[in-house]
Amino acid sequence: MAEVERLEKVAVRRDFTMASMNHSPRHMTTLGGHVITRESDLIPHSYRDEALITWLGKVTGLKAVGVADPLERHVINILHRQGDTHGAHTDDYPLALVLVTEAPSDPADGGLLQWAPDAAGLNALDTAAVRHAHHRPGDGYLLRADTAAHRVTPLRRPGSRRTALNFAYTTPDRQGPVTSSASQLYMRAGEAPPHTG
Repeated sequence: MAEVERLEKVAVRRDFTMASMNHSPRHMTTLGGHVITRESDLIPHSYRDEALITWLGKVTGLKAVGVADPLERHVINILHRQGDTHGAHTDDYPLALVLVTEAPSDPADGGLLQWAPDAAGLNALDTAAVRHAHHRPGDGYLLRADTAAHRVTPLRRPGSRRTALNFAYTTPDRQGPVTSSASQLYMRAGEAPPHTG
């Protein structure tokens, strides 16, 4: 939690709608994996932990491996203003292990995870299939993020915050991103794409 808080000083504010995800909103502050790797030893070391990756494989039944893309393998997403939201989307990679370091104490204040498993599209989030979860600081969850439509609901109260560290994992045959959404969220203006490896 302290490491995520320390890294917030180099994060970048984002306010836009993402065309590739039904023009859903992004009002948040983010930090991409390439910057995290440069600024932190702890997070990349934790991401590569062999016991963690083995556990992910056992839980999911997938051959879990790390993501080659340095931009997206581990990211930090911070909602910290009233109305901040991480709008509807699916991820490029199958597994998202999300560690929540800050969250509103009252679910009525927003910042809830909404998801629809095995969704045919992002509109599934507006149907009876949608599920909701409130998380507290220190909670974590594992999501099949490439097939579950998901979003984080807007913060409703001034002063509320929701901060999450997301570890993305994939399978050996799924190493390329399928959308440009990560570069829109985690690249800085004028920045060259980081080297994959």
